Amino acid sequence: MVKQKTIILSLGGSLIVPGGVVAIDFLKKFRALILKFLKQNYRFVIIAGGGGTNRLYNQGARAITKIKNIDLDWLGIAVTKVNAELLRVIFSSQSYSQVIFDPRTKIRTRKKIIIASGWVPGFSSDKDAVLWAKNLKVKKVINLSDIDYVYNKDPKKNQDAKPIKKITWSEFQKIVGTKWSPRKSLPFDPIASQLARNLKLEVIVLNGKNIKNFENCLKEKNFKGTLIN
Repeated sequence: MVKQKTIILSLGGSLIVPGGVVAIDFLKKFRALILKFLKQNYRFVIIAGGGGTNRLYNQGARAITKIKNIDLDWLGIAVTKVNAELLRVIFSSQSYSQVIFDPRTKIRTRKKIIIASGWVPGFSSDKDAVLWAKNLKVKKVINLSDIDYVYNKDPKKNQDAKPIKKITWSEFQKIVGTKWSPRKSLPFDPIASQLARNLKLEVIVLNGKNIKNFENCLKEKNFKGTLIN
């Protein structure tokens, strides 16, 4: 019997609801690909991020009054829960019956898709993905965002930013730092990065919009993206 393969996916909110609009076309393709791999004895834990919607709510709250960082975190977590519920309902009968908040949860189910959200203040859904990997004894996390690679600096602000195909955790942390902010847009959360490094995990960062490239990654073929280890 072929052993079931577990994939931990950190799915950026920028892919789920970019610009405040549900990404129907992307989600249709994403859903079809995941269902295709279920037939090949894969299991998926998909952790929903907050993305631009989270930043939009954070900015709105801060424009009204002074907000504590912990409350901005709770606001972001609420956004991830809504995004996660969207994912859960589109996978319907293939997914576990509820969104899981705590990544330490021990789940006994025959369902091959588990949908998760943010959990507690102090870090992003990326750390939840790392904690899921620890929980299920998986050594790799795939981070799907709206960028092709990790870059040496923000490519949205710097035209001379250079893509990085492979990087160590120590070098990566020099780029993203060591502190978490609910308003930052980073390829992988600094707090999650520290934990992933301690657990000796691999993290792959790639652009989820390129479904074929994502499929190649799942098949362990050549893909466009960054490997952090």
